[in-house]
Amino acid sequence: MRFSPLSAIEFGWETFKKRPWFFAGAVVILLVANILNVGITSGVNTLSGGTLEEPTLFANLVNLALSALILMGAVAFFLAAHDDPNGVDYSVLWHPTPYWKFFAASLLTSLAIGFGLVLLIVPGLIAMVLFMFSTFLVVDRGVGPFEAMRASMELTKGNRWPVFGFAVLTALIVVLGVLALGVGLLVAVPIVGLATAYAYRFLSGGPENAAAADAELAA
Repeated sequence: MRFSPLSAIEFGWETFKKRPWFFAGAVVILLVANILNVGITSGVNTLSGGTLEEPTLFANLVNLALSALILMGAVAFFLAAHDDPNGVDYSVLWHPTPYWKFFAASLLTSLAIGFGLVLLIVPGLIAMVLFMFSTFLVVDRGVGPFEAMRASMELTKGNRWPVFGFAVLTALIVVLGVLALGVGLLVAVPIVGLATAYAYRFLSGGPENAAAADAELAA
């Protein structure tokens, strides 16, 4: 059964509608966490002799470390929300294990995509598709970074064009959220997060998981 980007987006929207204020609240929590990250990083940068234009290496490392922790919580939250949208709560946003595996997978994936974009853009887009689910695999299965990247490549095999189309659609949704005075992100981010969790579950679990998700849509 072929992955459908539109089915993933539909799942995200329908699930969001079940608890809109709850999911919007999760985005606010993530936003506050990112604001705190900026504040902490700025303080570390000042104390270590950096400037706004030229932050210190230590400040950049602190930023990366905290950003990974926030992203890890977001991935865990949207996976849990996909599996149990009515039972998930905000406590899932705190998910610090396995942190170092997640940090490494996130860093390696970002470097692969960034390096590919610098080369000729296309290699970066290919890397984005191949490694899209690396961090999900770390959170869901607790695997190491290299195993997660290899597994992500396997998951997308046979569905890479649909996965690319999904990436484009989700990017457009986020852009629309930003254009809606930023407030639209309270809707856009949960839809994208839930849709990405759907895509991961579909590709990692096969048609059975997709059928279960579609049954939820019809309920």
